Amino acid sequence: MEFKDKDAIYLQIAAYVSENILLGKWLPEEKIPSTRDLAVELEVNPNTVIRSYEFLQSQEVVINKRGLGLFVAPDGPQKVKAYRKQRFIQQQLPDFFRNIYLLDIDIKDLENMYKEYTAGLSQPKADENK
Repeated sequence: MEFKDKDAIYLQIAAYVSENILLGKWLPEEKIPSTRDLAVELEVNPNTVIRSYEFLQSQEVVINKRGLGLFVAPDGPQKVKAYRKQRFIQQQLPDFFRNIYLLDIDIKDLENMYKEYTAGLSQPKADENK
């Protein structure tokens, strides 16, 4: 995983975990990697992963089963999607709209590009597995 300067590393790790949940790699009620295992995998300090997991617990995306570890919450994918959707709408969409306006990009062209993009995805989204 390559970290960017824009967001705190713990938030980028939380986004990585969230993406794995949305992609269906980590399913609801399934155990997620331990703090130590994820820290080794991502080559970061375990305290950073702990902070990421605490953030995800506060968002009710993962739950702690005492003595067993952390698990994806039963409604974890929905919680991730709601949080990320809100964040996208507030932080990224205004810039996106400004750019398509300034560059005079037609909405129909965007729609066609989006359809081509989604047609090229090989992995089904998590909620399509239900």
